[in-house]
Amino acid sequence: MHPNARAVADVLSRVAPALEVVELEASARTAVEAAAALGCQVGAIANSLVFIAGTTPVLVMTSGAHRVDTAKVEARLGLGPLRRASGDEVRAATGQPIGGVAPVGHPSPLRALVDVDLAAHTTVWAAAGTPHAVFATTYEQLVAMTGGEPAEVA
Repeated sequence: MHPNARAVADVLSRVAPALEVVELEASARTAVEAAAALGCQVGAIANSLVFIAGTTPVLVMTSGAHRVDTAKVEARLGLGPLRRASGDEVRAATGQPIGGVAPVGHPSPLRALVDVDLAAHTTVWAAAGTPHAVFATTYEQLVAMTGGEPAEVA
């Protein structure tokens, strides 16, 4: 198992022991790729997107079925203007590459918002540290493991 996926699996073993990391042969870098590889709806993919507010990284867990409305997220966070993090900023904040960012396993906890639209799915799939590793969870578990705030982000 890739070291990033192992780190995520280690965190999951502490916070949600029943959850298991699965490594895929196919890429799951995008929500469309992940849904195709897993045989699920794109909306059941929990995209882990990192944004920067000033110098503060923020994790937005959003349904793969839509795009984040940055104005709505800015208003919710109250941290000022928001921009997408660069690849280097994502790796610095999470220790993981774009396309493989997990909701957990980061060097330091990130403030997180979790898209309420994910609650419509019995099973939600999230990245596990690499573009080829994922795990199945529930919306409630995702909120709990991230310490995130349920929010409308689209």
